[in-house]
Amino acid sequence: MGKPTGFLEVDRRTALKRPVSERVTDYKEIELLASPQDTESQASRCMDCGTPFCHNGCPLGNIIPEFNDAVYEQNWKYAFEILVSTNNFPEFTGRICPAPCESACVLGINKPAVAIEMIEKSIIEKAYAEGWVVPQTPAKRTGKKVAVVGSGPAGLAAASQLNKAGHLVTVFERADRIGGLLRFGIPDFKLDKSTIDRRVAVMVQEGIEFKTNTTIGQDIKLSKLQQEFDAIVLTTGSTTPRLIQAKGNDAIGIFPAMEFLSQQNKRVSGIEVVKNHKGESYSHGEILATGKHVVVIGGGDTGSDCVGTSNRHKAKSITQIEVMPKPPVDRAENTPWPNWPNMLRTSTSHEEGAERLWSISLQEFVKNEKGELKALLIGDISMKNVNGKLEQEIINIREIPCDLALIAAGFLHTDHANLIDELKNQGGNLDERGNIAANPNYKTLVDKVFTAGDARRGQSLVVWAISEGREAARQVDLSLMGKTNLPGKTISSFDL
Repeated sequence: MGKPTGFLEVDRRTALKRPVSERVTDYKEIELLASPQDTESQASRCMDCGTPFCHNGCPLGNIIPEFNDAVYEQNWKYAFEILVSTNNFPEFTGRICPAPCESACVLGINKPAVAIEMIEKSIIEKAYAEGWVVPQTPAKRTGKKVAVVGSGPAGLAAASQLNKAGHLVTVFERADRIGGLLRFGIPDFKLDKSTIDRRVAVMVQEGIEFKTNTTIGQDIKLSKLQQEFDAIVLTTGSTTPRLIQAKGNDAIGIFPAMEFLSQQNKRVSGIEVVKNHKGESYSHGEILATGKHVVVIGGGDTGSDCVGTSNRHKAKSITQIEVMPKPPVDRAENTPWPNWPNMLRTSTSHEEGAERLWSISLQEFVKNEKGELKALLIGDISMKNVNGKLEQEIINIREIPCDLALIAAGFLHTDHANLIDELKNQGGNLDERGNIAANPNYKTLVDKVFTAGDARRGQSLVVWAISEGREAARQVDLSLMGKTNLPGKTISSFDL
């Protein structure tokens, strides 16, 4: 423990943000990199608890007190070595992870938690600046070939770990660039895409091969991969949006949030906008919020990203509606420490301006005579007691203007396309939610085929995707070699 009294002397501080008036004019990252001095000061707040619950809160089992102590002692390279021993991509989690580790921080019982996410980002950026992030080429190759289908965080983590084990890894991606949701789902103002390119360049130098514009099940059959590779890991994500079944949902002007976000990411990167992630042309062309009354349906992170992007498009108005009640400002009693807290979260996008409405029931998408969306008919959800039972009642039904509705209600399951059909034809199956079914060792019922990430567990966090990729890689290595030196989780994590 670097400074026993640090948590008493130093207040929590997170990374500074660019002013709202400046950042809404561009798509550069909002958060600034903390100085080494500020990071060291924040690291001194870690109490090096006898039972560090932050370990358990992190799906990766990051060794947090140890790298905090190393930062406080200004031993940054050692901090980097500790961090990357459990996390392949701290530059991603240090930017876009909701930090369940901080919710489980023991200091958080009665004080603001340690700023773990900020410290993590500072460590990895220092490592890149100092040249410590170098290709780790395996000393010996096994001769085994592994295909990874999908290049999101789960696929990249699986590829990285399997390459470390000495296998020859090829990553197949149906889009024209690597990164999956990191590339096409997370706005640049949260994750600049040069961060992905930087990491992929290192992975290429390590010997990993990437093939883009390749849809498995269409351009290359699964059976072909089974002939050419010793193992296959499906990390195709959860990409099927949950749509809203309400009257008028065929109106022109209703779109899944991810189409809106991915189009803007493509604009920023100079990629052709009029094609989706499958390479198919959009029938509706470009989606822009400029000068429109935008309503974002869904109160989660994706909805927040839509708010931030709409602000940058200069929308006429932005409203975000959520079916759930407004959370309390502080941690709710039903989610006590160290659980992930139910509480009100205000994102950087909300700081930039939007009206937020809770306990809202969407009654109808209202169309004009041309079939275009012009308004939403909504009502407030009220609970009333009927014969001793609480029942929902919709009150205060009203119209709000809307000519662009963005549905950010989450995802159902992985894409049920040709790959899934071929998997099922070979005896594979889906779980009750429509995800790819696998045993606890990430193995499907199909020969050579494993699965991990959102394709297996459903929509989740980036840190869970990385964890899934690492664990699947370990099981693949064990299956191919009969033993493995790849690390596995030694502790359980709170399943968020």
